[in-house]
Amino acid sequence: MNKKPRLSFLQIWNMSFGFLGIQMGFALQNANTSRIFETLGADTENLAVYWLAAPITGLIMQPIIGYYSDRTWSPKWGRRRPYFAFGAIAATIALFLMPNSHTLWMAVGVLWIMDASINVTMEPFRAFVGDLLPDEQRTSGFAMQSFFIGIGALVASFMPWIFTNWFNIPNTDPDGGIPPSVKYAFYVGGIMYLITVLWTVFTTKEYPPEEDEHHDVPAMDASEEGTYVAKFNRVGLILLSIGIAFSLFVYFMEIDVKLHILGGGFAFFGLIHLLGSRLVHVKKTSTALVHIVKDFNSMPNTMIQLAVVQFFSWFALFSMWIFCTPAVTSHIYGTTDTASAAYNEGANMVSNLFGGYNGIAAIAAIFIPLIARKTSRKMTHLIALCCGGIGLISIYFISEPQMLWLSMIGVGIAWASILSVPYAILSGALPSDKMGYYMGVFNFFVVIPQIVAASLLGFILNTFLGGQTVLILVVGGVSMILSGFLTLRVKDTQ
Repeated sequence: MNKKPRLSFLQIWNMSFGFLGIQMGFALQNANTSRIFETLGADTENLAVYWLAAPITGLIMQPIIGYYSDRTWSPKWGRRRPYFAFGAIAATIALFLMPNSHTLWMAVGVLWIMDASINVTMEPFRAFVGDLLPDEQRTSGFAMQSFFIGIGALVASFMPWIFTNWFNIPNTDPDGGIPPSVKYAFYVGGIMYLITVLWTVFTTKEYPPEEDEHHDVPAMDASEEGTYVAKFNRVGLILLSIGIAFSLFVYFMEIDVKLHILGGGFAFFGLIHLLGSRLVHVKKTSTALVHIVKDFNSMPNTMIQLAVVQFFSWFALFSMWIFCTPAVTSHIYGTTDTASAAYNEGANMVSNLFGGYNGIAAIAAIFIPLIARKTSRKMTHLIALCCGGIGLISIYFISEPQMLWLSMIGVGIAWASILSVPYAILSGALPSDKMGYYMGVFNFFVVIPQIVAASLLGFILNTFLGGQTVLILVVGGVSMILSGFLTLRVKDTQ
């Protein structure tokens, strides 16, 4: 493999600039989706289930987009940039539709479209760093993405507050609908999403495929066929059995029916493996699904070790994103009435807090490469995640809204590291011709914890935590600290 040339600061800036708009869309989704769902009549207990549209979409889209972007090449448009452009157009349309949803199920459907579009754009951006930067610049490349993510989310999260306090646009709707301030925030976010992504598309050139990259899909020989038929069958039957057994347990024990989602997830992956086995058995070994399943079962060890770290850190993040609004409005503002001024003040506060931790992340992203060079990437990630975990746990002990800003400092430091360090470690362990696919598969371990959170947190909330949503944030904090210590097990081949 040829040594990639070092890129200038401006080149790294241009290739990362699209993340500014991507994160504006992502932040508007994270900070306001629960608010929109509750305004349209969603029960707090079911919020996590309505959010499932996003992770299920990601679980399907990410490896497919990664797989095909690895095999895309146009002398004019490159490898990843066609996906950037298409995803940006679709996401912009969804951002305009979301605040104009008239029913809960319309909002859930638009969330599905929005998340799919963001995934089409975002996953090739992760592979972009591995494609264009030499290993010694990859931590800086992912940190630059973290910087733009922080800035984009900071601006987007504050936009409802800005429209209300600077432009006197109402923060409540007299008919009990979605406030005008939220609608204007989504409109601006959609426009910025399109502009910033297209900036990267038109200012960044990609390298043509290297001679040693194999983007064709070779058929298996006879000995491989037998091996993979057996392996796919074994893994598929294990996953399918776990899914069925778990769902039967939920049914006969008469516990929360939403837990069937988790059982269904295991069963789905089991069926995918069995389908892959069947395709190999009938000699259709060059199909994309067979190679997607094959590569999934051949992940590098570093990726498997990082997957465990990702699971617990993203479980913590989804706990915060899903339940921070009801936790803050009930625990600190003392209300669950979504039409009340206190609730909307608290919801705006959460949006501002989300902007605040992203602002902290933008600053922390500048220092992460420096700290990693002085210590190690693993130690840097451990320290950052412990800061985030302590920040989430501290919310339980806070009674004054302004003190929440201290909690968000820790969360912001963790967020900057989560968005950069694992990807920098991973990119050095991946083959260049499968960079996009494995970056997509790596996001399984972002999506799976969200599915687990959506399936379990409502059950945990009502069964063990007495309906106190703030305790979900404490659970998230413990999970984040655990993920920090698990980082020490990862083999970093820097």
